[in-house]
Amino acid sequence: YPSASSAIEARVIAWLAGESWRQEVFKNNGDIYCASASQMFGVPVEKHGVNAELRQKGKIAELALGYGGGEGAMKSMGAIDMGLTEEELKPIVDSWRQSNPNIVKLWWDVHKCVIKAVRDRQPQEYKCLRFTFEKGILFIHLPSGRRLAYVKPKIYRNEYERDEISYMGVDASKKWGDISSYGPKFVENIIQAMSRDILAEAMSRLLAAGYKIVMHVHDEIVLEVENGVSSVEKVVEIMCKENRYLKGLKLRADGFESNYYKK
Repeated sequence: YPSASSAIEARVIAWLAGESWRQEVFKNNGDIYCASASQMFGVPVEKHGVNAELRQKGKIAELALGYGGGEGAMKSMGAIDMGLTEEELKPIVDSWRQSNPNIVKLWWDVHKCVIKAVRDRQPQEYKCLRFTFEKGILFIHLPSGRRLAYVKPKIYRNEYERDEISYMGVDASKKWGDISSYGPKFVENIIQAMSRDILAEAMSRLLAAGYKIVMHVHDEIVLEVENGVSSVEKVVEIMCKENRYLKGLKLRADGFESNYYKK
């Protein structure tokens, strides 16, 4: 039974940011690409119905813009190949950000917490997160108790006269050096780490229920189950129980049964 958490990162960022319209979409098992396009353009959008052509713009926006991306991110995601024009990109970025003010606020609130924790050496509390500076390392404490670590963080002024931060790590050239970062990138780290913790807890519940986990890939768990034992529906039910650290986060999973693994 391969079973995957549905749109896990989009669900987690909506929950953490408190972006209520997105939470309603997930609560009602709606199509986030249609809903995003509808929110951006102010008209109803249905996958195979009214204004269906706008869904593609909603999809590329959702894939590219959740962690601070702009026109370049949309191009990297294949926006031009999908039929969008250069002139359309900036308006789409602007519309997405206007439609998701709480996510944008989350980016910059996290940015401020990181800067303040490093500069003042004082713990910062924000929502379910904690930011500390200990022995030359910036730690971001997650709800699960795990910590993200950033070695030797430094604050500097960028070309836009804004405080940004760098830390030591393996850069794009595979060498040890300074890596520049900012609020949206830290949010990406946080959301992906929280999503991993959700998957890990789901795996623990499945193991406790007697299931044999063969492997897991990103947000997908692969189980080996004897014929006639259990069902995909039962696995999904176990996976979607409320996470003990993230109260109120609505989860959904999908799965299928086959004799061998496939995508």
